[in-house]
Amino acid sequence: MANEYNYLVQSDCLVINGVDDGQKFQKLKEAFDIVQICKEEQEQVFAMLAAVLWLGNISFQVIDKENHVEALADEALTSAATLIGCAPHELMQAISTHRIQVWKDRIAKKLTLQQAIGTRDALAKFIYASLFDWLVEQINKSLEAGKKNIGRFISILDIYGFESLKKNSFEQFCINYANERLQQHFNRHLLKLEQEEYDLEGIDWSKVVFEDNQECLDLFEKKPLGILSLLDEESNAPNSTDFTLANKLKQHLNSNSYFKGDRGRAFGVLHFAGEVHYDTNGFLDKNRDPLSSEVVQLLSSCDSQLPQLFAKKMFNQPLQSVTSLDTTMQSVALQFKGQLFNLMHQLESTRPHFIYCIKPNSKQLPGTYEEDLVLQQLRCCGIFEVIRISRSGYPTRMTHQAFSERYGFLLSEPIVSQDSLSISVALLKQFNVLPQMYQIGYTKLFLRTGQISALEDRRKQVLRGVIEVQKYFRGHRARRLFHEHNEGAKSIQSFVCGENIRRKYAAESNRCSAFASQLLDEQLMAVIYLQSVIRGWLARRHFNNMHNLKQSNRGSVKSRRKIGRKIFEAKDMPHEQQIQVLPSVMAELQRRVLKAETNLGQKEQENATLREQLQKSEARWLDYEAKMKSMEEMWQKQMVSLQTSLTAARKSLAADNGAGQLGRADVLSPRCYDSEDNVSMGSRTTGGNTPVLFSGAMPDVVGGRENGSLNALGNLLKEFEQRKQNFDADAKSLIDIRVPQQASNMNPDDELRTLRLRFETWKKDYKLRLKAAKARLHKRGHPESDKARRKWWGKLGSRA
Repeated sequence: MANEYNYLVQSDCLVINGVDDGQKFQKLKEAFDIVQICKEEQEQVFAMLAAVLWLGNISFQVIDKENHVEALADEALTSAATLIGCAPHELMQAISTHRIQVWKDRIAKKLTLQQAIGTRDALAKFIYASLFDWLVEQINKSLEAGKKNIGRFISILDIYGFESLKKNSFEQFCINYANERLQQHFNRHLLKLEQEEYDLEGIDWSKVVFEDNQECLDLFEKKPLGILSLLDEESNAPNSTDFTLANKLKQHLNSNSYFKGDRGRAFGVLHFAGEVHYDTNGFLDKNRDPLSSEVVQLLSSCDSQLPQLFAKKMFNQPLQSVTSLDTTMQSVALQFKGQLFNLMHQLESTRPHFIYCIKPNSKQLPGTYEEDLVLQQLRCCGIFEVIRISRSGYPTRMTHQAFSERYGFLLSEPIVSQDSLSISVALLKQFNVLPQMYQIGYTKLFLRTGQISALEDRRKQVLRGVIEVQKYFRGHRARRLFHEHNEGAKSIQSFVCGENIRRKYAAESNRCSAFASQLLDEQLMAVIYLQSVIRGWLARRHFNNMHNLKQSNRGSVKSRRKIGRKIFEAKDMPHEQQIQVLPSVMAELQRRVLKAETNLGQKEQENATLREQLQKSEARWLDYEAKMKSMEEMWQKQMVSLQTSLTAARKSLAADNGAGQLGRADVLSPRCYDSEDNVSMGSRTTGGNTPVLFSGAMPDVVGGRENGSLNALGNLLKEFEQRKQNFDADAKSLIDIRVPQQASNMNPDDELRTLRLRFETWKKDYKLRLKAAKARLHKRGHPESDKARRKWWGKLGSRA
């Protein structure tokens, strides 16, 4: 379908009077996209416009003496039918024939040339008008107009004004009639109602005389002898023509001063803007605007959606039934009058504002100003009368109650009478408004231009001061309320946090009291293990350094011994052999001396490097030793504190009965030295200052009933302490790296191996004696101590 009318919108070749129609067409399509009209609907709109243009090009040929015609089957007919969506012969029959219902049959009758042209034009105008209404409806749907209507709206009415052309027809007649009605609305609001309000309020006012166009409107609308009534009556007459219409108007309206009868078919009307002459040629046909039932049925049977929609709306109109040409239908003039009255009713229910646009010149050129044309427009529109009323009138008007409510608080001194009129007069006197600048009416106060500004400025100033005071007061109140809420929130938070912390502390206290001993043992074992790993690493590093140094010394001693042996053998040789061997020996000795000197230089460099590394290692060792000493001191303090607490506990337990004391002694005494792991861990703790758990505590506990067994256990404990000190002293002398002096020639590996063997031998013997002592204690048969002992050994077994 787009190809049928594509030639109408060629944007690359059509440029008229400097205006590019292609650019305008692109803007039109962008506007369609903005109002959300889809591409398919846009194509149908363009098709309908092209169909209207092609309908105007359809021509007819007379086929008989009675002036009956039929449409020519040319390009115009084919293109119009294709764009509308029907067959060409169907369109030909619709615009050139008319069907008459005779009983049950319908008889087709050929139309005359004038009737066919009227039917064709009526179809084109109907499609164009329906398309315009459809576009307005689609735009309102896109903008959602009316959905959010709450009784307040702003409407803009854009009109061109009175038209007076060389030939004025039915269109100019309707336009000037509408402008006449709008001019009366303008005169009524700006001239008539203005002065009527002054009279009603008792204002001293000299009236401004203006021309009222009510008589001209009566010429159009008066019944039964108004122009519109006579035109509608003549349109329904059977044998009426445009000439009979002109004669009828002259016959009935010649006595009216606003009507001018001319020769022939013309007549004149004296409008508010001036006299306009109209030619009645085509008035009746344009007023009738016949649309046959065949045309409507043709549109309803088209393939396109828009013609079907237009026909459906035509069928649904209650005031205009689609029948034959002989049936009386509502004329165009009456429809136009009804629409105009609806518009005026809507305008009367609103508050109007008028903007007059003045045409500067008749040639439509920029920068050109024709004084006569502008002056004529001002006179025709009644602008001079409006200006006179505005200059001598009172544009600012307020009721006394509204004036006193808006500005009454500006009075510096209160007045006795509190009525609105007295307050208004007192305000005018306080602000020194001149008497000629205002007038007081019965219900309103009238002010000239610029008099209300002083009151508005003072009102704004006072309101700003009030707002400042309110601002500071509200800020103070808000801050005080905030501080109160903040303090309350802090109090609540403190109570909640205290309660949470107390609960958490109680739970932690219970948990720590239950697992304090276990945690302490784990920490102690971790510290001891860390110390053993570090000290072992230091001992291995020192041992490796000493071993490397001894190997290097052994190599140098062997090389010197070889050289001395060769020299000694050379001395023992006979003198002759010495003389013979001497040159070669000397050369060899010189070569070896040079090599030894080279090696000596290299060794000196290596010794210098090693000394630097040794100094750095000693510095790091001193730092590490300081840290370890601080750690050992802290650990000793913790152990002393723990030992003190255990001693206090032991003393408290000593007050119990003898059986309980013996049971607790059995539980406490072998805690750290019962298993092989604990003994070996104690032996690896090589520091001389490392404390031992429960040392010296056993004699206080074991002073009870079983002296023989307890004395044996005390002897074992003393032996353990003595052996531990001996092993610690031996290990310390073995791994001390700050004074690397060898007291003997014994290998350090052998010393370490001997010390380890001694320790293993003693440990096995000590374990056997410890088990024997525990067995003797077990055989004493004390139930409570036996129960506690089984519980203690079970714990140690589970921990192992």
